[in-house]
Amino acid sequence: MKKDSRSFVFYICFVIQFFIFSDIQGQQNGELGGKVIDAKSGEPLIGVSVVLEGTTKGAVTDVNGYYLIKNIEPKSYNVKASFIGYKEAVKYNVIIRSAGNPDLNFELEENVSELSEVVVRANPFQKLESTPLSIQRLSREEIAAYPGGNNDIAKVVQSLPGVSGSIAGFRNDVIIRGGAPNENVYYLDGIEIPNINHFSTQGSAGGPVGLLNVSFFEGVTLTTSAFPSQYDNVLSGVLQFDQRNGDFREFGGNVRISASEAALTLEGPIGKKNEAGIANTSFIASVRRSYLQFLFKLLDLTILPDYWDYQYKLTHKIDDYNEIIVTGIGSIDNFSVNEPSDADPEQLASLEQIPVINQWTTTSGISWKRRFKDVDGFMRTTLSTNILNNEFVRYEDNISETGIIFNNNSREWETKLRYEATRFVDNWTFSAGGTIQHADYKNETTDNTYNVSYDTHINFMKYGVFGQASVSLLKERLGLSAGFRLDGNSYTDNGNQLYKTFSPRFSATYKLDEDQRWSLNASIGRYYKLPPYTILGYANDSDIKVNKDVEYIQSDHIVAGIEYLLNEASKISIEGFYKKYENYPVSLRDSVSLANLGAGFEVLGNEPVESVGLGRTYGLEFLYNQKLKNNFYAIFAYTLFWSEFTGFDKDKYLPSSWDSRNLISLTGGYKFKRNWELGVRARYVGPSPFPEVDLEATSETYPIIIYDYNSLEYNRLDSFNQVDIRIDKKWNFNKVSLNLFLEIQNIFGSQAPSPPTIGYLRDSDGSISQPPTLTEIESIDNGSALPSIGIVLDF
Repeated sequence: MKKDSRSFVFYICFVIQFFIFSDIQGQQNGELGGKVIDAKSGEPLIGVSVVLEGTTKGAVTDVNGYYLIKNIEPKSYNVKASFIGYKEAVKYNVIIRSAGNPDLNFELEENVSELSEVVVRANPFQKLESTPLSIQRLSREEIAAYPGGNNDIAKVVQSLPGVSGSIAGFRNDVIIRGGAPNENVYYLDGIEIPNINHFSTQGSAGGPVGLLNVSFFEGVTLTTSAFPSQYDNVLSGVLQFDQRNGDFREFGGNVRISASEAALTLEGPIGKKNEAGIANTSFIASVRRSYLQFLFKLLDLTILPDYWDYQYKLTHKIDDYNEIIVTGIGSIDNFSVNEPSDADPEQLASLEQIPVINQWTTTSGISWKRRFKDVDGFMRTTLSTNILNNEFVRYEDNISETGIIFNNNSREWETKLRYEATRFVDNWTFSAGGTIQHADYKNETTDNTYNVSYDTHINFMKYGVFGQASVSLLKERLGLSAGFRLDGNSYTDNGNQLYKTFSPRFSATYKLDEDQRWSLNASIGRYYKLPPYTILGYANDSDIKVNKDVEYIQSDHIVAGIEYLLNEASKISIEGFYKKYENYPVSLRDSVSLANLGAGFEVLGNEPVESVGLGRTYGLEFLYNQKLKNNFYAIFAYTLFWSEFTGFDKDKYLPSSWDSRNLISLTGGYKFKRNWELGVRARYVGPSPFPEVDLEATSETYPIIIYDYNSLEYNRLDSFNQVDIRIDKKWNFNKVSLNLFLEIQNIFGSQAPSPPTIGYLRDSDGSISQPPTLTEIESIDNGSALPSIGIVLDF
């Protein structure tokens, strides 16, 4: 009741604040600018018509490819760019404000299948010959207005088919088509970043709070199969975050205050401007600070998450053919405990079991892109470095931080050089390149549960080469692509045997009708991933690195699907997929595949393993996607799948921790007059397997919990469902725009399923019963609605 009362009070306060602001009046017009280029050559296009659909507002690009539309009424528009001889392109749901409108850029594709006088609209849903299926893209507006997402990209992508979070959605683990969270890779403007969350699980990638600032995004692309060959170490998914450039014309920025954090973003030109008022250099930078620790302290919760993060991008145009981009991101995280004044048994168990975490990360890189002068194509060279410093401690007494049970003090440091060249020849696209990386890993570990203590340091080289060729035939009705990768390293026993990591892939797409509404798509490929450094650098109590003989994890994908474009703004698609795994690391301690781990507050892989596990995930996905049309947009996705892995017995497949079988998500919104918007997200996750606690073994190791993973075969949580709503209202003043939003997560108060909590049996006064006995603790109802209010001020 105490929790429900607090929630009700917060709800009333937030609603009152929200509607007080609704009386504010003000309306100023805005403007929209950007650049239009040829998609292949990168040359600016002169004379392109850019218009706001449904209006007479528009502009034509100048000799440098720039356009500027002024005096626009603030609201949402679909913006169209058209030019004779090119396919017409449309950007959907572009929000115009009185201030803070980022450039809207277009890359137009040549229209080779029609007469030059005819303008054909391009498919609004991104497809490539190399990746004709299993690819989805979200625009910056779709991300920013996502209900229940709290500007967190890891939550937003869970609206897409085949993607779910961890059990009950508490963490930001991105689980794709039944694969483990550490099977994905993340790229920021072509620079690989090791994780996208605060308090990241080392050896995996998930965490409770997202790291990236959505104010930077041009868009986000998720690929769940048919991976282009330039991506290494990927088994399940590639998330590519495209950052926009800072404003080349004038200074601006925004302040964002939400339920958990406050962020400041600034951007603008650097140096002199040309006669058109555009500089050659721009920047965009942000800093973000959490105040969850103060809120959790006020609510008397047991954990106090405290974090900072920063992000920046500097873009410099050297000349018409050369561009330099410098970008970076970093975080500082502190995860401490708090002793509630009146702790219940569940809170006391949490206090005993949760770790203390101090973590910081940084990623920075410089990229040089050069367009070829005499032929269509470009090259990109990128040098980057990333560091994860993680101090993870479990104490016998977390309050006084005494009696170390487990201590992991480690640092992962990678330096990477990547080169890629792309050439366009008629209907063909060729790309090739290579990567070389230096990995430096240090770890001081004390594990009193297993009587292991070591100080390890490894450094070695990783390298890879890749190539891909794609072609469009039969007047763009048939698309074919083939590619390969070879990867190696200087550390593992078989790391230089490149034939073992030969990674071929092939994709095809065929449009069944002349209107190109129906298309068949298919791909087949083999992909490899080197196990994480926590596995590679693990040493036993004799300081012997016992996992040097691990193999690259192998995953073979077969995917096929059909797609139908209902109209210029919506589509439906159905895909079937099958993934087969080999060489998955299996724990010698627990006899469980590490494919089941990585979605908790732990260090994944800090143990002896053998590369003997098998796995398979397979299923069907249905997607309906409508861009903004008639003031309405929606994404509906349904996935039916199975996810199974073996331990040492290769004939016994057990359901994995992610085998929830059914995933349903519906995300949609409606744009009302006077800049009001309503967004709704509904999610359903089927019953997920969970392992039982081995009480007898745990009684010897508590607060370290020992699980019986064979119980995954028959233990499942209840299904999970949640509905979130978000109401946005925007005001536009002179050089300032204000967006106020009210968000209510879990509006129907659905109970979030969770495994049983294990703790000591206690007397009525809270003292541990003697002799100490572990028992299952009844969980307190966690089904309350969570309202919050947020403010975004653009200037």
